[in-house]
Amino acid sequence: MQPVVRPFREEDIPALIEMLTLNGQYDYPEIEGPEAMRRVAACDAAVFLVAEVEGRSVGLVRAVYDGSRALVHLLSVHPDQQGRGVGTTLLQACVDELVRRGAPTVSVTVSEASAAFWEKVGFARLPVFVMLKEVER
Repeated sequence: MQPVVRPFREEDIPALIEMLTLNGQYDYPEIEGPEAMRRVAACDAAVFLVAEVEGRSVGLVRAVYDGSRALVHLLSVHPDQQGRGVGTTLLQACVDELVRRGAPTVSVTVSEASAAFWEKVGFARLPVFVMLKEVER
């Protein structure tokens, strides 16, 4: 069954947290948790889409376009739905929205484990390094 892609809704939070946890993508609740989801949903620069199959939230994609660069921050599909086109469908809807907003390119930071998926959907490897600074609050 083809997933329905729609904007994030508050009631998606429990299913999305479960999915992120199952996929090993819930390491930083301050970035991926309920409050972060609410902040992203309220941000005009963000794209936050959910894939639904038979009424069940089974995937999410989060991205941002700042007027110059577009960046996919997170793509996750429930393990029991992987390999069925959910991620590709979600990503295409996200890219379409970013392009609609004016993005000339879309980039993503990925792990080695997921690089093959991103290459399959048309992303190219670039010779860059990702660096991170954690900030104290």
